[in-house]
Amino acid sequence: MTVLYKANMVRGAEWARFFAERAPDVPFRLWPDIGDPAEVRYLVAWVPPDNIATTFPNLELVFSVGAGVDQFDATKLPPHIPLVRMLEPGIAETMVEYVTMAVLALHRDLLHFISQQKEQVWREIRITPAKRRRVGVMGLGQLGQAVLDRLKAFDFPLLGWNRSPREIEGVTCYAGTDTLPGFLAQADILVCLLPLTDETRGILNADLFARLPRGAGLVNVGRGPHLVQADFLAALDSGALSGAVLDVAEPEPLPAGHPFWSHPRILLTPHNASMTTPDTAVDFVLDVIARHRRGDDLPGRVDRSRGY
Repeated sequence: MTVLYKANMVRGAEWARFFAERAPDVPFRLWPDIGDPAEVRYLVAWVPPDNIATTFPNLELVFSVGAGVDQFDATKLPPHIPLVRMLEPGIAETMVEYVTMAVLALHRDLLHFISQQKEQVWREIRITPAKRRRVGVMGLGQLGQAVLDRLKAFDFPLLGWNRSPREIEGVTCYAGTDTLPGFLAQADILVCLLPLTDETRGILNADLFARLPRGAGLVNVGRGPHLVQADFLAALDSGALSGAVLDVAEPEPLPAGHPFWSHPRILLTPHNASMTTPDTAVDFVLDVIARHRRGDDLPGRVDRSRGY
Protein backbone atom coordinates (compact mmCIF):
# COMPACT_ATOMS: atom_id res chain seq x y z
CA MET A 1 0.00 0.00 0.00
CA THR A 2 2.48 2.62 -1.21
CA VAL A 3 1.77 6.37 -1.11
CA LEU A 4 3.55 8.22 -3.93
CA TYR A 5 4.20 11.99 -3.74
CA LYS A 6 4.75 14.04 -6.91
CA ALA A 7 4.98 17.76 -6.23
CA ASN A 8 7.45 20.23 -4.70
CA MET A 9 10.44 18.11 -3.72
CA VAL A 10 11.61 20.35 -0.87
CA ARG A 11 8.24 20.04 0.82
CA GLY A 12 8.17 16.40 -0.23
CA ALA A 13 11.05 15.72 2.15
CA GLU A 14 8.88 17.12 4.95
CA TRP A 15 6.01 14.88 3.86
CA ALA A 16 8.33 11.89 4.03
CA ARG A 17 9.42 12.79 7.56
CA PHE A 18 5.85 13.21 8.81
CA PHE A 19 4.76 9.95 7.19
CA ALA A 20 7.67 8.14 8.84
CA GLU A 21 6.61 9.54 12.22
CA ARG A 22 2.85 9.05 11.94
CA ALA A 23 2.45 6.05 9.66
CA PRO A 24 5.71 4.09 9.73
CA ASP A 25 3.94 1.02 8.37
CA VAL A 26 2.88 2.84 5.18
CA PRO A 27 5.54 2.88 2.43
CA PHE A 28 6.03 6.45 1.20
CA ARG A 29 7.95 7.34 -1.97
CA LEU A 30 8.99 10.58 -3.67
CA TRP A 31 8.72 10.90 -7.45
CA PRO A 32 10.51 9.71 -9.56
CA ASP A 33 11.48 6.89 -7.17
CA ILE A 34 8.20 5.03 -7.60
CA GLY A 35 9.42 1.56 -6.70
CA ASP A 36 7.06 -1.17 -7.90
CA PRO A 37 4.23 0.71 -9.68
CA ALA A 38 1.84 -2.15 -8.90
CA GLU A 39 2.27 -1.34 -5.19
CA VAL A 40 1.17 2.30 -5.55
CA ARG A 41 -2.34 2.65 -4.14
CA TYR A 42 -2.40 6.39 -3.35
CA LEU A 43 -0.99 9.29 -5.37
CA VAL A 44 -0.49 12.82 -4.02
CA ALA A 45 0.32 15.22 -6.87
CA TRP A 46 0.17 18.76 -8.19
CA VAL A 47 0.66 17.85 -11.85
CA PRO A 48 -0.12 14.16 -12.25
CA PRO A 49 2.10 11.86 -14.32
CA ASP A 50 1.03 10.79 -17.80
CA ASN A 51 -0.78 7.50 -18.28
CA ILE A 52 -1.87 7.21 -14.65
CA ALA A 53 -4.15 4.24 -15.20
CA THR A 54 -1.64 2.12 -17.09
CA THR A 55 1.40 3.14 -15.03
CA PHE A 56 -0.29 2.37 -11.70
CA PRO A 57 -2.72 -0.49 -12.34
CA ASN A 58 -3.80 -0.80 -8.69
CA LEU A 59 -4.26 2.90 -7.93
CA GLU A 60 -7.21 3.49 -5.59
CA LEU A 61 -7.17 7.21 -4.77
CA VAL A 62 -5.63 10.43 -6.11
CA PHE A 63 -5.07 13.58 -4.04
CA SER A 64 -4.44 17.05 -5.37
CA VAL A 65 -1.72 18.60 -3.24
CA GLY A 66 -3.59 21.93 -3.54
CA ALA A 67 -7.14 23.17 -3.13
CA GLY A 68 -7.73 23.24 -6.90
CA VAL A 69 -7.93 20.36 -9.36
CA ASP A 70 -8.04 22.18 -12.72
CA GLN A 71 -4.46 21.03 -13.41
CA PHE A 72 -5.77 17.45 -13.64
CA ASP A 73 -7.14 16.03 -16.87
CA ALA A 74 -10.01 14.06 -15.40
CA THR A 75 -10.56 12.16 -18.65
CA LYS A 76 -7.24 10.36 -18.04
CA LEU A 77 -8.30 9.26 -14.57
CA PRO A 78 -10.59 6.21 -14.52
CA PRO A 79 -14.02 7.11 -13.11
CA HIS A 80 -13.78 4.53 -10.33
CA ILE A 81 -10.74 6.28 -8.83
CA PRO A 82 -11.78 9.16 -6.54
CA LEU A 83 -10.01 12.51 -6.93
CA VAL A 84 -9.69 14.43 -3.65
CA ARG A 85 -8.75 18.11 -3.30
CA MET A 86 -6.72 19.21 -0.32
CA LEU A 87 -8.77 20.50 2.61
CA GLU A 88 -6.05 20.81 5.23
CA PRO A 89 -6.41 23.97 7.39
CA GLY A 90 -3.10 25.55 6.37
CA ILE A 91 -4.49 26.37 2.91
CA ALA A 92 -7.42 28.30 4.37
CA GLU A 93 -5.30 30.11 6.96
CA THR A 94 -2.77 31.39 4.44
CA MET A 95 -5.47 32.31 1.91
CA VAL A 96 -7.31 34.31 4.56
CA GLU A 97 -4.11 36.21 5.37
CA TYR A 98 -3.48 37.01 1.72
CA VAL A 99 -6.99 38.13 0.81
CA THR A 100 -7.22 40.26 3.96
CA MET A 101 -3.93 41.92 2.99
CA ALA A 102 -5.13 42.47 -0.59
CA VAL A 103 -8.54 43.87 0.39
CA LEU A 104 -6.97 46.25 2.90
CA ALA A 105 -4.34 47.33 0.35
CA LEU A 106 -7.06 48.28 -2.13
CA HIS A 107 -9.28 49.78 0.56
CA ARG A 108 -6.48 52.01 1.88
CA ASP A 109 -5.17 52.99 -1.60
CA LEU A 110 -1.79 51.30 -1.12
CA LEU A 111 -1.11 51.00 -4.86
CA HIS A 112 -1.56 54.75 -5.27
CA PHE A 113 0.83 55.43 -2.41
CA ILE A 114 3.44 53.08 -3.84
CA SER A 115 3.27 55.00 -7.13
CA GLN A 116 3.49 58.32 -5.30
CA GLN A 117 6.54 57.17 -3.37
CA LYS A 118 8.32 56.22 -6.61
CA GLU A 119 7.51 59.68 -7.97
CA GLN A 120 8.47 61.39 -4.67
CA VAL A 121 4.96 62.84 -4.38
CA TRP A 122 3.50 63.61 -0.94
CA ARG A 123 -0.28 63.71 -1.42
CA GLU A 124 -2.95 62.49 0.95
CA ILE A 125 -5.97 60.52 -0.21
CA ARG A 126 -9.15 60.87 1.77
CA ILE A 127 -9.99 57.75 3.75
CA THR A 128 -13.22 55.89 3.00
CA PRO A 129 -14.60 54.23 6.15
CA ALA A 130 -14.75 50.45 5.94
CA LYS A 131 -18.50 50.53 6.60
CA ARG A 132 -18.87 52.28 3.22
CA ARG A 133 -16.65 49.89 1.27
CA ARG A 134 -18.58 46.84 0.10
CA VAL A 135 -16.57 43.65 -0.43
CA GLY A 136 -17.94 40.88 -2.63
CA VAL A 137 -16.52 37.35 -2.75
CA MET A 138 -17.18 35.07 -5.72
CA GLY A 139 -16.99 31.45 -4.63
CA LEU A 140 -18.35 30.45 -1.25
CA GLY A 141 -16.61 27.17 -0.58
CA GLN A 142 -14.30 26.54 2.35
CA LEU A 143 -11.87 29.31 1.36
CA GLY A 144 -14.50 31.90 0.50
CA GLN A 145 -16.34 31.38 3.76
CA ALA A 146 -13.09 31.58 5.75
CA VAL A 147 -12.17 34.86 4.03
CA LEU A 148 -15.57 36.40 4.72
CA ASP A 149 -15.43 35.35 8.34
CA ARG A 150 -12.13 37.20 8.84
CA LEU A 151 -13.27 40.31 6.95
CA LYS A 152 -16.20 40.73 9.32
CA ALA A 153 -13.77 42.16 11.89
CA PHE A 154 -13.22 45.27 9.73
CA ASP A 155 -16.91 46.23 9.43
CA PHE A 156 -17.05 45.98 5.63
CA PRO A 157 -20.53 45.31 4.23
CA LEU A 158 -20.04 41.78 2.90
CA LEU A 159 -21.59 40.03 -0.09
CA GLY A 160 -21.09 36.58 -1.52
CA TRP A 161 -21.95 34.94 -4.83
CA ASN A 162 -22.00 31.24 -5.57
CA ARG A 163 -23.32 28.81 -8.13
CA SER A 164 -25.51 27.13 -5.50
CA PRO A 165 -27.27 28.78 -2.53
CA ARG A 166 -25.38 29.48 0.71
CA GLU A 167 -26.43 31.05 3.97
CA ILE A 168 -23.64 32.85 5.88
CA GLU A 169 -24.33 34.95 8.94
CA GLY A 170 -23.53 38.60 8.33
CA VAL A 171 -23.16 38.13 4.56
CA THR A 172 -25.71 38.94 1.87
CA CYS A 173 -25.56 35.88 -0.38
CA TYR A 174 -26.49 35.54 -4.03
CA ALA A 175 -26.78 32.32 -6.03
CA GLY A 176 -26.93 31.55 -9.72
CA THR A 177 -26.20 33.39 -12.95
CA ASP A 178 -29.37 35.50 -12.81
CA THR A 179 -28.29 37.16 -9.54
CA LEU A 180 -24.74 37.98 -10.67
CA PRO A 181 -25.46 41.51 -12.02
CA GLY A 182 -27.12 42.56 -8.76
CA PHE A 183 -24.20 41.20 -6.77
CA LEU A 184 -21.59 42.91 -8.95
CA ALA A 185 -23.34 46.29 -8.77
CA GLN A 186 -22.61 46.40 -5.04
CA ALA A 187 -19.01 45.12 -4.99
CA ASP A 188 -16.56 47.99 -4.45
CA ILE A 189 -13.83 45.36 -4.03
CA LEU A 190 -14.36 42.05 -5.83
CA VAL A 191 -12.54 38.89 -4.73
CA CYS A 192 -12.47 35.93 -7.13
CA LEU A 193 -12.15 32.59 -5.35
CA LEU A 194 -13.96 30.54 -7.96
CA PRO A 195 -12.79 27.13 -9.15
CA LEU A 196 -11.72 27.08 -12.79
CA THR A 197 -14.33 25.30 -14.89
CA ASP A 198 -15.65 25.69 -18.43
CA GLU A 199 -18.34 27.98 -16.99
CA THR A 200 -15.95 30.24 -15.06
CA ARG A 201 -13.12 30.50 -17.60
CA GLY A 202 -12.95 34.13 -18.74
CA ILE A 203 -15.59 35.28 -16.24
CA LEU A 204 -13.51 38.34 -15.30
CA ASN A 205 -14.20 40.14 -18.56
CA ALA A 206 -15.36 43.50 -19.96
CA ASP A 207 -19.03 42.78 -19.25
CA LEU A 208 -18.31 41.94 -15.62
CA PHE A 209 -16.08 44.99 -15.11
CA ALA A 210 -18.80 47.24 -16.57
CA ARG A 211 -21.27 45.97 -13.97
CA LEU A 212 -19.03 46.85 -11.01
CA PRO A 213 -19.19 50.30 -9.38
CA ARG A 214 -16.80 52.58 -11.28
CA GLY A 215 -13.35 52.53 -9.71
CA ALA A 216 -13.80 49.12 -8.08
CA GLY A 217 -10.84 47.02 -6.99
CA LEU A 218 -10.15 43.42 -7.97
CA VAL A 219 -8.45 40.56 -6.14
CA ASN A 220 -7.91 37.40 -8.19
CA VAL A 221 -6.78 34.39 -6.19
CA GLY A 222 -8.68 31.89 -8.33
CA ARG A 223 -6.84 30.99 -11.53
CA GLY A 224 -5.17 32.99 -14.28
CA PRO A 225 -7.64 31.89 -17.01
CA HIS A 226 -10.51 33.46 -15.06
CA LEU A 227 -9.20 36.81 -16.29
CA VAL A 228 -9.48 38.16 -19.84
CA GLN A 229 -6.26 40.13 -19.86
CA ALA A 230 -7.07 42.62 -22.63
CA ASP A 231 -10.41 43.49 -21.02
CA PHE A 232 -8.74 43.85 -17.64
CA LEU A 233 -6.02 46.22 -18.87
CA ALA A 234 -8.63 48.29 -20.69
CA ALA A 235 -10.71 48.53 -17.51
CA LEU A 236 -7.68 49.72 -15.54
CA ASP A 237 -6.73 52.29 -18.16
CA SER A 238 -10.28 53.64 -18.41
CA GLY A 239 -10.75 53.93 -14.64
CA ALA A 240 -13.47 51.29 -14.53
CA LEU A 241 -11.06 49.49 -12.18
CA SER A 242 -8.86 51.49 -9.82
CA GLY A 243 -6.43 48.69 -8.98
CA ALA A 244 -5.93 44.98 -8.64
CA VAL A 245 -4.03 42.40 -6.64
CA LEU A 246 -3.28 39.29 -8.69
CA ASP A 247 -1.79 36.08 -7.33
CA VAL A 248 -2.44 34.08 -10.49
CA ALA A 249 -1.72 34.60 -14.17
CA GLU A 250 -1.76 32.89 -17.55
CA PRO A 251 0.83 31.64 -18.25
CA GLU A 252 2.78 31.14 -15.06
CA PRO A 253 5.34 32.52 -14.75
CA LEU A 254 4.53 35.56 -16.89
CA PRO A 255 7.07 36.25 -19.64
CA ALA A 256 9.47 39.18 -19.42
CA GLY A 257 7.92 42.38 -20.71
CA HIS A 258 4.33 41.39 -19.92
CA PRO A 259 2.32 44.54 -18.99
CA PHE A 260 1.31 43.11 -15.60
CA TRP A 261 4.93 43.41 -14.40
CA SER A 262 5.08 47.18 -14.68
CA HIS A 263 1.49 48.43 -14.50
CA PRO A 264 1.23 50.92 -11.61
CA ARG A 265 -2.24 49.72 -10.61
CA ILE A 266 -1.35 46.02 -10.34
CA LEU A 267 0.25 44.24 -7.40
CA LEU A 268 1.45 40.86 -8.64
CA THR A 269 2.53 37.87 -6.56
CA PRO A 270 3.79 34.46 -7.81
CA HIS A 271 0.83 32.18 -7.03
CA ASN A 272 1.63 31.84 -3.35
CA ALA A 273 -1.48 33.30 -1.71
CA SER A 274 -1.96 29.97 0.00
CA MET A 275 0.30 26.99 0.49
CA THR A 276 -0.28 23.45 1.65
CA THR A 277 1.32 22.90 5.05
CA PRO A 278 2.99 19.45 5.07
CA ASP A 279 2.32 18.85 8.78
CA THR A 280 -1.46 19.16 8.61
CA ALA A 281 -1.67 17.92 5.01
CA VAL A 282 -0.23 14.55 6.01
CA ASP A 283 -2.87 14.26 8.74
CA PHE A 284 -5.59 15.02 6.17
CA VAL A 285 -4.26 12.43 3.70
CA LEU A 286 -3.96 9.74 6.37
CA ASP A 287 -7.49 10.47 7.57
CA VAL A 288 -8.91 10.23 4.03
CA ILE A 289 -7.02 6.99 3.39
CA ALA A 290 -8.47 5.51 6.59
CA ARG A 291 -11.97 6.62 5.57
CA HIS A 292 -11.47 5.13 2.11
CA ARG A 293 -10.41 1.78 3.53
CA ARG A 294 -13.53 1.76 5.74
CA GLY A 295 -15.78 2.68 2.84
CA ASP A 296 -16.79 6.04 4.38
CA ASP A 297 -17.54 9.29 2.55
CA LEU A 298 -14.39 11.19 1.56
CA PRO A 299 -14.01 14.89 2.47
CA GLY A 300 -12.83 16.90 -0.52
CA ARG A 301 -13.97 14.34 -3.08
CA VAL A 302 -14.32 16.06 -6.45
CA ASP A 303 -17.62 15.92 -8.31
CA ARG A 304 -16.39 15.12 -11.82
CA SER A 305 -19.57 16.54 -13.38
CA ARG A 306 -18.93 19.96 -11.80
CA GLY A 307 -15.16 19.98 -12.01
CA TYR A 308 -14.54 20.68 -8.32
